Amino acid sequence: MKRNSLLFLFVSSLVCIATALGQSGPVAAAGPVGASPAKAAAPATSAQSGEPVSYASVTQLNGMLGQLEATSKNAQADLAKLRIERWKTDGATKKQSLANVDSIQRNLQDALPAIIAELRAAPEDLPATFKLYRNLDALYDVLGTVVEGTGAFGSKDDLQAVANDLSGFEATRKQLAQRMESLSSAKEAEIVRLRTDLKTAQAAVPAAPPKKTVVDDNAPAKKPVVKKKPVTKPAAGQTQAPAAAPAVPTKPQ
Repeated sequence: MKRNSLLFLFVSSLVCIATALGQSGPVAAAGPVGASPAKAAAPATSAQSGEPVSYASVTQLNGMLGQLEATSKNAQADLAKLRIERWKTDGATKKQSLANVDSIQRNLQDALPAIIAELRAAPEDLPATFKLYRNLDALYDVLGTVVEGTGAFGSKDDLQAVANDLSGFEATRKQLAQRMESLSSAKEAEIVRLRTDLKTAQAAVPAAPPKKTVVDDNAPAKKPVVKKKPVTKPAAGQTQAPAAAPAVPTKPQ
């Protein structure tokens, strides 16, 4: 559990950084298992960078998922053959074992196919990859309990069948953990490269020169502008009285 927690924290931190860099647009689905190389590799794109996913990466994932689907099909059939009600144990143990089997069957029929389809649509998406890993981790724990109960109270044939299923899930889980480690290292290297490119681009942009204000001390000073008083016009219908004639001085007698 400590190993899973550390892996979760490591992957989550990388996912947050990659998300911060930005990514938009839907991701085309990868080709199904057994498809031709052109159909399997051409439409697949990376969820973080939007770049095409390599054929080798898609092939590795499709092989892993095909193996997981085969294990899931076998496990569903083997669990359906268990006769837990005939186990020579107490009722509480039988009830818990039946509940565990029912939980595993619902996961294999509903949850697991949906997660696999999500990962096929985004082959190198870290959140989808880790989602499948966590689901397999939970399946392994619950199925391990069923295997222990079958070994204690079931038949040898039933034990061999469910033990093989458990080994199949464990093998896929280990492969998926290795793939997550590889993808995480690649995404981290990509983030470092993008940050370096950004710093290089920012350093290449020349800084704008500061604006200069030139003052000419020899320029003549501007005369102040004298505002003219407005002339009052007579109102409509009124005439302006003529100006009085200047007084003529009288001569003394």
